Amino acid sequence: MIIIREMAEDDVPQVAQVHRQTFSRQRDSEKWITCNFQAAPRMQYYVAADGSAIVGYIHWTQKSGFRPETVLELEQIAVSPEQQGRGIGRRLIEESLPRMRERLDERGARLKAVIVTTRADNYAQRLYRDTLGAEVECTIKDLYSADEIIMVARNP
Repeated sequence: MIIIREMAEDDVPQVAQVHRQTFSRQRDSEKWITCNFQAAPRMQYYVAADGSAIVGYIHWTQKSGFRPETVLELEQIAVSPEQQGRGIGRRLIEESLPRMRERLDERGARLKAVIVTTRADNYAQRLYRDTLGAEVECTIKDLYSADEIIMVARNP
C-alpha cells in the first residue's frame, strides 16, 4: 500500500535513485536531492512510499521570498518507471498540496499560484492541467534539452 508522506533525511538515497531513473540527462542525483532537501522550509519534498521503498517524490519550492501571497513551483515530480501509470504522480500532487497550504497557513500566508515548467512535449501537462488547473502561459525555445513551457494555476 502506497502512502504519501513528508520526506525524511534517510530517504535521500532512495529519492536520488528515483531521480536517476527518471531524469537521465541530469547528474549527481544524490547531491542535487541533498542540497534541495536541506533548503527547507523554502523547498519541501514529499515521497510516495510502498512499505520501506520510495517509488516517487514531489519537490515544491516557494518562489521570490516568504510573502503573504505565495507562489509555489512544482519543481519536480518523479515516479519510478516500473511504478508509472498507477496514479502515484496524481496522488503526490493531490495529497502534498494541502500539506503545503497548511505550512503556508502556519506562517500567515496563502497560496496565490502554482507554476510548473516542463518540456513542451511532456505528456505530464495533462496531469498538471487536471490536478492543478494549470494552463500554458508561454513557451521558451530550446531552454534545456528542448522547448520548455511554463504553466500557471491561479488560485489552485
